[in-house]
Amino acid sequence: MKNIFQILLFLCFSVSFSQKKVMKKFQTAADEITIYTAGLDNLVLENSTSEFIEVYLFAESYDDQLIKIEEKSKELFIKFHFEGTETREVVFRKFITKRLQRANAIIKIPTGKKVFIFGENVDIESKSHQNELAIYIENGIVKLNKIEAKTTLKLYSGNVYATVTNTNLEINSKDGKIKVDDFFYEKKYQQKSKENELQLSIISMKGNVFLKTEIN
Repeated sequence: MKNIFQILLFLCFSVSFSQKKVMKKFQTAADEITIYTAGLDNLVLENSTSEFIEVYLFAESYDDQLIKIEEKSKELFIKFHFEGTETREVVFRKFITKRLQRANAIIKIPTGKKVFIFGENVDIESKSHQNELAIYIENGIVKLNKIEAKTTLKLYSGNVYATVTNTNLEINSKDGKIKVDDFFYEKKYQQKSKENELQLSIISMKGNVFLKTEIN
């Protein structure tokens, strides 16, 4: 029994110390922020409470992980790079196609920027982000929470969740489910009004879309 307890304690400490954190905080005059999610399992987008962009990267069991920032004219690009345990093991065991480690990022962006996100298999959460947002991914769980600005989402498959108030809606999913409150719709759902200030557009092949409407 004592040996089992020691093993469990060792595993707990191993998990705690294997996760590494990298952070960058900076200002930019760029109007457009482009985020590439390659290497990430999860991305969380938040509103910054200051004029600084903050990027936090959490990764397990990598020797090195980097946040790469590149700025061109009025555009800023955020990328992530990983080196270490997972890379070597996947190369050595070529039949492993699923990543063995996990990498998560939190990015806080001040208002007044237009944000683009590009990726393949990644889960994304926008915590009621107040900037105009465009997301283009292959597959993932996308939690948009409350729509606060013009939002465009294109994905092949996955699940999408959002809450809308006074929002023009253009929802298309060829083979997925579309649910608005308690009602299901096939392939397409539209809701437009000149009085609405916000816009949400979703285009998907197999994605499921779940919307909740609130009255202002």
